[in-house]
Amino acid sequence: MANDFAFRISTTRFDEDYTPSDSSRITTNFANLARGERRRENLRSALAMIDARLNDLARTDNPDDDRYTAELDIVSANLRLDDGPEDAAADAAEDREFPLLEVLDIHIVDRRTGERHHGIVGNNFSSYLRDYDFSILLPSAQQTPGEFTVPDGFGDLHGKLFQHFLESDAYRERFPQSPVVCISVSTSRTYRRNGNRHPVLGVEYKQDSFSLTDEYFAKMGLQVRYFMPRGSVAPLAFYHRGDLLADYTDLQLIGTIGTMETFQKIYRPEIYNATEPAGEVYRPTLERDDFVRTDITYDRVERSQLATTQGRYAEEHFVTPHRQVLSRWAARYAAPTAQTAPTR
Repeated sequence: MANDFAFRISTTRFDEDYTPSDSSRITTNFANLARGERRRENLRSALAMIDARLNDLARTDNPDDDRYTAELDIVSANLRLDDGPEDAAADAAEDREFPLLEVLDIHIVDRRTGERHHGIVGNNFSSYLRDYDFSILLPSAQQTPGEFTVPDGFGDLHGKLFQHFLESDAYRERFPQSPVVCISVSTSRTYRRNGNRHPVLGVEYKQDSFSLTDEYFAKMGLQVRYFMPRGSVAPLAFYHRGDLLADYTDLQLIGTIGTMETFQKIYRPEIYNATEPAGEVYRPTLERDDFVRTDITYDRVERSQLATTQGRYAEEHFVTPHRQVLSRWAARYAAPTAQTAPTR
């Protein structure tokens, strides 16, 4: 029987000199920007957009809108499998350690005082195993035309590994708070304002039903709330543990909004750089022309195509060679903060 898995964390500064590592998922937003002839220009422009939005939201005692700047680090978490002799299929040493996930960590620097405030980790969440689940496993389960089928146990292993990572010494020694994963709203759902308003997060929306992504993140122990901050044109999805409104400072939330709204404007301008803001009832769509593209190069088609390639990588180097030991571990693992998955 395998021992509990060990995690190894490394960090890489995300700045205009950033170059993706060999183990980084090349469809990750920050890696996508750092490729091609305009890579440095892309990175410099994205970082400037983040700072501008951060200062726009943090207006208190900030008359020139330049008091704060964001420092971003890519956090890479590798999973070490010390399987044991019974797992004969996993003898290759190079398959003993697998790149489990990558996220961005934020520090907000106060240029006036010199203070560095730790923001929220979890931004731009990226996972090879999620690519496998959505690009390999899910499509393979579709047998009947017109009938959508979700495989039994879909997302269970990914969710348990994610929660195990959050409870690990490796995570706790570096990060004092739980992560927040901020992503785009779903184009398959309708959102309605519910009357709540937060001074930083803005107006709150509620979806008409849970999406497959909501269910997937629930298995990771994360619940979701949707907010549209001041100056935004569409709500963002905030997946979180605990109390999103009470567990983080206003400046921490501003750091996450500034960072993730910037990436969404680049990646999904049809939604987040639209010329008209979301109304009381909102159905996001990528089929619109009333939006403004940024001047940042982003290959969205390639991103979609490479998700399958990366899913195959996870299948070949993680799921298949370690299937038995992963199944045994998952069967006995009990998440310490179990989150009941919503029903569709």
